[in-house]
Amino acid sequence: MVGVRGIRGAITVSENNSEEILQATRELADQIIEQNQITPDQVAAIFITVTHDLNADFPAKAIRAIRNWELVPLMCSNEMPVPGSLEKCIRIMMLVNTDQPIDGIRHVFLREAKRLRPDLVSRNS
Repeated sequence: MVGVRGIRGAITVSENNSEEILQATRELADQIIEQNQITPDQVAAIFITVTHDLNADFPAKAIRAIRNWELVPLMCSNEMPVPGSLEKCIRIMMLVNTDQPIDGIRHVFLREAKRLRPDLVSRNS
């Protein structure tokens, strides 16, 4: 049965600059897409958050630049600024129409963001 599943991902950058934000977002999106075999027609929406220390560019631009992904609904916002939380982090929540069971979804955490969900990182290894 086809239903909507959320696929999570996160990545960190070392600097608040446009090039690094866009490159990291593209790397994360490419990994989520590849590991879950997603096509743009399956995607209901993508929500992207960044920590408050990242404001040099809109990470959605990186996903919109992927061939055939121009029409996928994208929204950027700020992550809650919780004291002590991971800095310079980009998070993606991709809502996808799929027949994959919940345990068949591959969430992707790269670089320092692996610390956010070590349980999911080890499960997907």
